[in-house]
Amino acid sequence: MGFPPVEEQLEILMRGCDQVVPEGELAAKLQRSFETDTPLIVKEGFDPTAPDLHIGHTVSIRKLKQFQDLGHTVVFLIGDFTGLIGDPSGQNEQRKRMTREDIEVNAETYKNQIFKILDPVKTVIDFNSRWSLPMGSEDVLELTSKYTVARLLERDDFSNRYRNGQPISILEFLYPLFQGYDSVALKADVELGGSDQLFNLLVGREIQREYGQEPQVVMTLPLLVGTGGTDKMSKSLGNYVGIFDPPEEMYGKTMSIPDELIPSWFELCTDVPNEELSLISRQLEEKSVNPRDLKSRLAREIVTLYHDADSATAAEAHFRTVIVEKDLPDEMPEASISEPVWIIELLEAHGLVSSRGEARRLIDQGAVSMDGNRVTDQMFQVPADGEHIVKVGKRRFLKIVSG
Repeated sequence: MGFPPVEEQLEILMRGCDQVVPEGELAAKLQRSFETDTPLIVKEGFDPTAPDLHIGHTVSIRKLKQFQDLGHTVVFLIGDFTGLIGDPSGQNEQRKRMTREDIEVNAETYKNQIFKILDPVKTVIDFNSRWSLPMGSEDVLELTSKYTVARLLERDDFSNRYRNGQPISILEFLYPLFQGYDSVALKADVELGGSDQLFNLLVGREIQREYGQEPQVVMTLPLLVGTGGTDKMSKSLGNYVGIFDPPEEMYGKTMSIPDELIPSWFELCTDVPNEELSLISRQLEEKSVNPRDLKSRLAREIVTLYHDADSATAAEAHFRTVIVEKDLPDEMPEASISEPVWIIELLEAHGLVSSRGEARRLIDQGAVSMDGNRVTDQMFQVPADGEHIVKVGKRRFLKIVSG
């Protein structure tokens, strides 16, 4: 098969990493892989708690792709069993449990979306219910004997809740144990995750050791800050760029990020070479380039990754027309109405928002207008009396015609 030299692999794999634990062990595993011509097993687990992936999720998926391109075996693990427990990471109270039906629907969409990045031929998709559901009482007792409550309470979110007298269910304690057992079942050499997953990933090392396996290397990636510039990217906060967003939407959202996010977005979301990353940071620091020009390039890079170069060019032209020159786009979706329609229902029905909750939030934020006039009343009715232009945010338009 043949692998690139270890130094070359490390240069690629270390880009954008937050932590590698323990340091040096990744190089040793890569060296053994190189010498024996045996690919490493690299896994990352995703609980299907929401139907859509955004580019925040792709930070680690793109790292999986790098391992894949270097010749290693990538396992995209869908946590259809652990999703029933609910990951307590970063939570100050127990998560609401999902139904198996919700998880199955979301898992199917994940399978479709990841191939925007990963090679469908080379990717192993697995489900942790395959080994977790058949476990009997003795198997679960054996697993729970491998770790202590004292160690679990070292977790910040658990210790804070315990100290504040907030309840912690036994079910939540089981989450890191079952996630750790995933690594045993797959004999993982490397596990990836966001920086908020460090505790769970380290539990996996201990569980593997308890079952007589060589512990995996843990690699964590930063949590991508969303378009607002403060919180991590999250669909619930509305600060996300979806990997299935239309090119114009993807381009426009990227152009809206604060200037200080430009270097990290280039590093974590694009394939721009490492030497150029240093140049971009230096240009921003020295103010030798207009940040808007860098964001234009960033937006083109991202749109090209998830669509194509022609779509990126068209999205840039659309942005200039609609935002920079403040003209209406040449083409926009059209809706025909024969009677007044509730604005929130209209926005949801024609895909200008993902939910009625988002529509209400945008109206409250002053981001919805009709014919240039801001809509402030959530109960506003769009009249069926001619032609109107509804605008949501800076980039979403809908022409209303009466008919």
